[in-house]
Parts: sequence; structure tokens; C-alpha cells
Amino acid sequence: MSVVKFFINKSIKNMLIDNYLQKELRRAGYAGVEFQKTPLGDRVVIYAERPGLVIGRQGLTIKELARVLEVKFGFENPQIAVVPVQVPELNARIMANRIAMALEKGIHFRRAAFVALRQIMEAGARGAEIIIRGKLTSERARYEKFRAGTVLKAGEPSKYAVDRAVAHVLLKPGVYGIKVNIFLPVNTVDDISIVKPQQGETVGAVANQ
Repeated sequence: MSVVKFFINKSIKNMLIDNYLQKELRRAGYAGVEFQKTPLGDRVVIYAERPGLVIGRQGLTIKELARVLEVKFGFENPQIAVVPVQVPELNARIMANRIAMALEKGIHFRRAAFVALRQIMEAGARGAEIIIRGKLTSERARYEKFRAGTVLKAGEPSKYAVDRAVAHVLLKPGVYGIKVNIFLPVNTVDDISIVKPQQGETVGAVANQ
């Protein structure tokens, strides 16, 4: 097997596992997974809003996950660790799933979007954008966009400062798509400013402050 094909197959496998965990751990606030190879086997780190639901009563849920990873996905002695998400409101995947579950409960899409937007901004985000697509008010599909603050669209900072996620939910009118972009509370190159030296100071002294 070539190196290129090896990494392609590995990426496909990781995507299938991520989709499986997304479906099974949706109500636990699933936020992502990482894989690590160790001498004792494969280590799987699951990030979730509610770790207790991932572990399950007496560890039954996490044991079943380990069995599925070993039998279905070919993991060797999988060791699962569950890490809680410190600020769920700043995780785009969690917020997209929150909106999806709100729509399933019959909450109006505008209300669900505005509630999520407020939670994101109150958590300290510099900006957020929520786009909901589907048959919102008529038989013809369209989309509505909800935004607060600033959201980077392009450039290098948008790659590391903006968290993005997409979720889908099946309702009676059809499939709805929810896209969430969160401008995280981090500094970017755009925040760099030049401070003029005060009278009597040298440029080197200002740079060292």
C-alpha cells in the first residue's frame, strides 16, 4: 500500500468513526475525537459536554463503545478517555447540535438561533454566525442568517480563530441544515498595534515592554 493510499484510508476510517460517535453521543454533547497510538493499544479521546452520558451507568456505554471500536473499526485494545468541554458555548459542533435538538422539540428556528447566539456571545466569543437552511416558512427551501459581532471569512486567522460546524436534522418538512461559525476569544495578527514611543524613550525600550 502506498503512503498516499494509507493516509487516505486512515482519514476515511477516522471520518466514519466520528460520524458514528456523533450519532450515538449526540445527547451527550459530543464535540470531537482524537486517536493516539500507544504500546498498550489504541487510545481514543472523546470530548463531550456531558461526560457522564458517554460513560453510562456503571460504565456500560463506554464499554459498548470500546467493543464497537474493536469489532467494527478494527482498533487494537481500545482505551477510551472522556474529556469534558470547558466552555460548550464556544464549541461550534455542540451549539449546532443544540439548535438541531431544539428544532426537533418544535421550537421555532428563529428562537432557537437567537438563544444560541446569545449564549455564544455571553460566553465571550468575539462574534458568531448561524445559518439555517431548509423549508423554513414555505414549501420552497431557503436560508436565514443570524449574526452578532464579527466573524472572519478569509485569511490565515480564520483558520485557527474561527470554529466551524454543520449539523442536520430531519423534520416533517424535510432536512434542515444548521451551520455555526464562532469567532473565538483569541488574539490574531489583526490585533497587533504599533505603540509610539513616548518622549525620551527609545524604540527598543518600547518593544521590550
